[in-house]
Amino acid sequence: MKKTKWQVLWHQIKANRIFYLMMLPFLIFFVTFAVYPVLKAIFYSFTDYNILEKPDFIGLKNYAQLILHDQIFIKAVQNTFIIALFVGPFGYILSFLVAWLINELPHMLGTIVTIIFYTPSMAGGAMVIFQLLFANDSNGYVNGWLLKYGFIDSPIYWLSDSKTILPLVIIISVWMSLGVGFLSFVAGIKNVQEDQYEAAAIDGIKNRWQELWFITLPNMKPQLLFGAVMSITGSFSVGGVADALVGFPSPSYASHTIVNHLNDYGLIRLEMGRASAIAVILFFIMIVSNLLVQKLLRKVGT
Repeated sequence: MKKTKWQVLWHQIKANRIFYLMMLPFLIFFVTFAVYPVLKAIFYSFTDYNILEKPDFIGLKNYAQLILHDQIFIKAVQNTFIIALFVGPFGYILSFLVAWLINELPHMLGTIVTIIFYTPSMAGGAMVIFQLLFANDSNGYVNGWLLKYGFIDSPIYWLSDSKTILPLVIIISVWMSLGVGFLSFVAGIKNVQEDQYEAAAIDGIKNRWQELWFITLPNMKPQLLFGAVMSITGSFSVGGVADALVGFPSPSYASHTIVNHLNDYGLIRLEMGRASAIAVILFFIMIVSNLLVQKLLRKVGT
């Protein structure tokens, strides 16, 4: 009698039970802190829930209110996609280029450059520096420099003008996006075996750009995919940068993102049903974007 696929799966699990037991602690943590919260958020997104009372099932009302009646949410979606459009690709490419540059530098100098570029991703006080640089008055370093050399006649209100806030958030977010993905690129480049470059030179590779395309990138597919996931996740989850830079809410909601809207409903208003709906929308945006980018990256070097 032919076994079903479930019987075959169960047989494989029994045959490899030692390995599954070794995986069990990770699986428990993953289900508890990743799968369960996502499923719980999806459930609450269909309810009216304020933490203090039992959730009341309301169907798709939260989604309808957000998409059809919440103009601030629409503004947040627009800002999020604008930020992601710049921060995702530019941060990803910049991370790789800096990692490639570091690989070409002497070891000590490369270590110093790595610290310089990685520090912003873990330095909570970085926003204080940017607030000093882009202060609205003439005491701000950027305004002072522009006034000194005659580029402007009066200080620019960097942190209160809705026209300058979003570009400033984008620039800072790109710089701060050089984090874990950047380190994975450094590791990936250093793991490419030198004999592959030597063999490629014999086969006709003539310059570093050909080495990059035909040798380095194909050997870095795992790191490229990981970096893409981190870059997309980071670009769509931008929110703290604007809060730390200009406060919440930003003037005219100029830098208001989906994450800011989520925090507004979840942490301030305690409308967890609406907040869960926002979280679910953001989750599926990230999933779709990751799938599209990974599909493109699999073609690298093929």
